[in-house]
Amino acid sequence: MKILFDENMPYAKEFFSEFCQADTDELVAFSGRDLSAQQVADADVLLVRSITQVNKALLKNNKKLSFVGSATIGTDHIDQKYLAQRNITFQAAPGCNAISVAEYVLSVLVVLAERYLLNLSQLSVGIVGGGNTGTRLSEKLSALGIKHKICDPLLEQSTTDSRTFVSLDEALTCDVISLHVPKVLSGNHPTYHLLNEERLNKLTAQQILINVCRGEVIDNQALLTLKQQGHGLKVVLDVWEGEPEVLTPLIAFTEIATAHIAGYSLEGKARGSEMLYQALYRHVNKRQDVNIAPNCQLVNLLPTANISSIKLNQEFNEIVLSQLVKMVYDVRRDDAIFRQQLSSQGFDSLRKNYPTRREFSAVQVILTSNDLNDVPHRLGFSK
Repeated sequence: MKILFDENMPYAKEFFSEFCQADTDELVAFSGRDLSAQQVADADVLLVRSITQVNKALLKNNKKLSFVGSATIGTDHIDQKYLAQRNITFQAAPGCNAISVAEYVLSVLVVLAERYLLNLSQLSVGIVGGGNTGTRLSEKLSALGIKHKICDPLLEQSTTDSRTFVSLDEALTCDVISLHVPKVLSGNHPTYHLLNEERLNKLTAQQILINVCRGEVIDNQALLTLKQQGHGLKVVLDVWEGEPEVLTPLIAFTEIATAHIAGYSLEGKARGSEMLYQALYRHVNKRQDVNIAPNCQLVNLLPTANISSIKLNQEFNEIVLSQLVKMVYDVRRDDAIFRQQLSSQGFDSLRKNYPTRREFSAVQVILTSNDLNDVPHRLGFSK
């Protein structure tokens, strides 16, 4: 068996070496943006991330591929119809980095609240997209008592989701708008340029707009024009239309700008590798249950965080929230890296060489009194 995997998948060798025990088996890393049809020609398994377009052009020389996995929540880079036509099994990793993205948004809110003297508890947040990522953000906002509304027309039609949903127009009236939708080009609910010139012009100078899903969900040129006209809208962009190319003049008009790394916590990326390992195990062994060896269990692979525990001696408030969040992840670091190194390093290089970042769960928060509330634990910090 020959397995090709994106070099940016953490613990890929630890997880997938199990399938390469014979002398003829191979486990080969590749650069996601540069993968060619020739490289894939003799692969049995292909494991990618979002920057690799998996389609007929890439697989034209391959006659033996049986499994494609994407260690990401998005699937717009995969031609699933083509894979189905060739009877190639496909598996994504839905929800793998949802916690990471939600914690990125929380770090943004903490930073902007301090920058503009905002009271987080008084803000309203419109979550556009109520899937895995939107749900994780909703849970963290609920833990903090922050009012929020969720817009998701597809889930609103579902008979199994009991949450209350609002229209897009209503979600766009909130103080903060956080986008968590896939890129959808057609159908009843397309998301391409969901925030077009018309919708952008309706936003106010007091609002905060955060995009952590797909760059094409916002018309970047229309947003740039709006900001060049002096509009006070506060903009946070982790994703950009036309990646890896970036509309560089727009950077100067953002509060926070990063290189599509909101979901790049070590846990988030490693969780994607783990989910693909489980899916490939089921595929190879033709069974639904997965017997994971200890050396392939994520909990045993993750290193101890640099700061692994902290004692909380006072009642939880916004000052403590800021200290805890920034101790684990301060988004200003990634903003500075992006602004200073994009032109010299390039978009993909910033992602490839992204410094290790942990999730809240890597840190234990010890409450020194039973009278202290457990908000940190409901935010995801370990007990």
